[in-house]
Order: sequence, then C-alpha cells, then structure tokens
Amino acid sequence: MVGSQRIVRELPATEANAAHVLAPRNDFVKEAVAASDAAVHTFTQAEGPFTHYERTVEIDATTVRETTRYGLLIPWFGWLFRRPVRRTIGRHGRVSTHGAQPWWAPPDRLDPRQALLLGLLAAASMSSAFTNTLFTQTANFAAKDFGIGKFGQGVGGVVVRVGIVFALPIAFMADRAGRRRMIVLAAWLAPLFSALGALSPNFSVLVATQSIGRPMGLALDLLIAVAAAEEMPRNSRAYAISVLAMASGLGAGIAVMGLPLADLGDAGWRLIYLIALIWFVVAFDLRRRLPETRRFERPHVIAPRLDRVRFAQIAMVSFCGNMFVAPASFFQNRYLDDVRGFSGGAISLFTLATATPASIGFIIGGRIADIRGRRRVLVIAAPIGTAMLIWSFSVDGAGLWLGAFGAGLLGGIAYPAFSVYRTELFPTGNRGRAAGLITAAALLGGSIGILLTGQLLDRGWSYGSTISLMAIGQLFAVVIIIVRYPETAHRDLDELNPEPASA
Repeated sequence: MVGSQRIVRELPATEANAAHVLAPRNDFVKEAVAASDAAVHTFTQAEGPFTHYERTVEIDATTVRETTRYGLLIPWFGWLFRRPVRRTIGRHGRVSTHGAQPWWAPPDRLDPRQALLLGLLAAASMSSAFTNTLFTQTANFAAKDFGIGKFGQGVGGVVVRVGIVFALPIAFMADRAGRRRMIVLAAWLAPLFSALGALSPNFSVLVATQSIGRPMGLALDLLIAVAAAEEMPRNSRAYAISVLAMASGLGAGIAVMGLPLADLGDAGWRLIYLIALIWFVVAFDLRRRLPETRRFERPHVIAPRLDRVRFAQIAMVSFCGNMFVAPASFFQNRYLDDVRGFSGGAISLFTLATATPASIGFIIGGRIADIRGRRRVLVIAAPIGTAMLIWSFSVDGAGLWLGAFGAGLLGGIAYPAFSVYRTELFPTGNRGRAAGLITAAALLGGSIGILLTGQLLDRGWSYGSTISLMAIGQLFAVVIIIVRYPETAHRDLDELNPEPASA
C-alpha cells in the first residue's frame, strides 16, 4: 500500500505558474474540477488508480500554493511504487494534458480495483513461482542424498510434470465456479503439499508430494494469468504479465536463495521445502481481499466450443518451446555441479546474478508487446535468447555467465508476449480450460525433453550437444509464431472472441 500522501508546492504568483497548476491533469490521473472561485480551486479524480484524491490550488498576490492528497492501494508491492508515484504527482512543469503515462506505469490508466487485483495477483505469483521452482532447484541434491542417477532424476521430473492432471480440474472449475474461488484454493494447496516434501523418506515419496504441490502451483499460475487478462485494459495486458513475471522471479529467487541450506549436509535440502509454509500468508490475504474479475461476473456463454485451430497453434508452440526450456532449466544445476564444480551457494549466486536481468526484460518486453505488438517481440528475442542459452551450456568462465545473462534478459523480453496469447485468444467461458490444456501441452513437451536429455547425458553426450538438439523445438515454435499467430495488441478481448448477443 502506498498509503495516504500529501504533497505541497509553492510557486511565485506568475500568470504562467497559475495557468499551469489550474490546468486539470491528464496523465497518471485524470482530474475533474470539483470547485472553483477566485482564491481556491479544487480538483478530484475523474479516472485513475487512487482510492482517494484531491488537489487544491490557492492563489494570492505573491504565491501559488498547490496541495495534493492521495491514497493508492497496491497490496504487497506498494513500497515499490511509492517513490515513482510521488515523483509523478509532485513533479513541477511536466503535467500532461493528453493522457501520457509515465514510463514505469501501464499504457492504460488503471482504476483502484485493477490496482488492488494486480497487487494481489503479484503476491500469488510469488507463491506459484516458488512451488513451481522448488523441485527443479532441489532435485539434484535430493537425488544425490537418495542415490538416484541422472536418468532416475529425469524420470522424477517427468512424473512431477505429469501431475498436471491434478491441476486441470481446478482450471476447468474456474470457468464455472469463478476465478477467485479456484485461485484461493490453489494458493492454500500448493504450499501445503510442497512443504510435505521435507518429510520424504525416499525419492519416490518426494516425487509424489511434488506431483501434487507443483501442479497446484501451476494451476495457480495459469489462473492468475486468466484473471489478469480479464481485468486489465486492452493496451495493458502484456504489461500486467510483465509485472506478474517480475513477482514470479522474486518467488523463484527465494527458492534459489535457499540453496545454500543444501550445503549444510546431505539432508540440508529438506529445509528448503519448509520455506513453502510462508506462502500461507499470501493464501490468507487472497481469501480476504481478492475480488472476482468483472469480465467473469458479466453474462457470458458457459463452456462454448473450443476453437481447435487457435488451440492447436498455441498448444504446439508451448509443446515445442518447452522441449528446450524445461530440460535447460531442470538440468542446469546438475551441469553447474557435475561439469563446472559449483557448490550449492555458488549455484545460488550464479542463478541470481544471471536471472535478475530477466526482471528488466519483463518490463521492456511488456511495454513493447503492448505498444508495438506481440509477434515482433517474439520473433526477435526468442531465437537470440535460445542461442545464448546453448552457448552457456558449452563454455566455461566469462562465457558461461554472459550466455546465461543474455538468455535471461532476452527470455524476459519474450515472456510477456508469449504468455499473454494463452488467455487472449479464448472466450470467458473456456479461458480457464484452454489455459489448463495449453499448460498440459507445455508440460508434455517439457517431459519429453527432460527424458531425452537425461538419456543422452547418461549415454555420454555433452550438455552443449544435448541442449542444442533440444533447441530444434524452440526454433519450430518460432516458425509457427511467424506463420500462424495473429496480432492481438490494442484489441479488446470481446473483439478477439465475439460471443452471441444472447449471452
């Protein structure tokens, strides 16, 4: 929460200063004149994100005094926006009168409900990302503790991904019971089953617990994207995805920062699973404050026929792309450990140092995707990012760090455009179902990629050669995007998915 703020400016009483402060703002907030007389002028919010807003201007013979009072409710991340909002509201001589938004804000002007929902969804994204990252980051240490080889570790990763069958009912129910109910349910179940991994007596039980915990995190993640797409304005859907992705990076980073606990002993990895219990706080807050999306509350067709062509295109891109991304992510820690000799702490440092640039990429990619279009971002960033990730698996020293750094940055730029398609091209009545099935396709592709990678590595293939082979899937996905994907930027969801008037 940014909280109640008060900004006072005093300017010399010149005609230019008076004309400036008496012009209603039309940037981050759109003002309306509430009262005006010779000495005092009052402006209130006509459009904008503030829970309360008032700007008063007092003019006497020597001074123009402007006082602005406002409150902005952004759960969990209000501290991040406090300074830029204050700077935007209090800046002198730069008030826009044509609706221009500051660089850090979404292209569209949000309202208080949208700001509240985006903050809560960002907090939920941290929980989702932690539970989705937990097994991937710790599987290597657990496998070593239990005496499991690379192929067995890969099989465990596939079994956990097959657990998507537990997430699909939640995604399907979200189209009937509502986004809010299912988001709250998944937010409780994901950390609960993830934390149970700390008690596993063997690798099979660990896999079993994460086969429920991780899919609950996936269900939470896909429903977060659905809710964001339904609530955000048409020019800001990719921006919302970029904000949620940054929050996800923070949640995943907490799992990565816990890796030094694995260095405490053979069973040190168990302590990382106990960290999952902190996400109960987020689940409680979601239950208390998360609203239902307005688009779901509006009349709409229940469970309409799924557009098979659109679904096949997006599912194929997700399947092929994940054949490369999943094994590269799953086996990265093993590569750093086995080939480069990194300790748990060194792996944590490497991951944080090379993945942090993705946060910058999310913002860049989100704005470009909303302003210039989604396809342009994908066809440029995805192939170059793929090449840099392959390079990081093939070299040592500075090249290893630079390749992972570049791959993280370009992957972050591509992610908002890639992710937003999953929700934009399907109507309200089956948006959750489509997102769930597309996620299942992605996990199937990732599972095949992990199994193939594990087998090839056990047969003596190098990491660089194996990851290069898996990259064929990523390049095929880019071809589909170029040839078949429509451009969805600047288009309303109802325009993209027209429904009968009887709905």
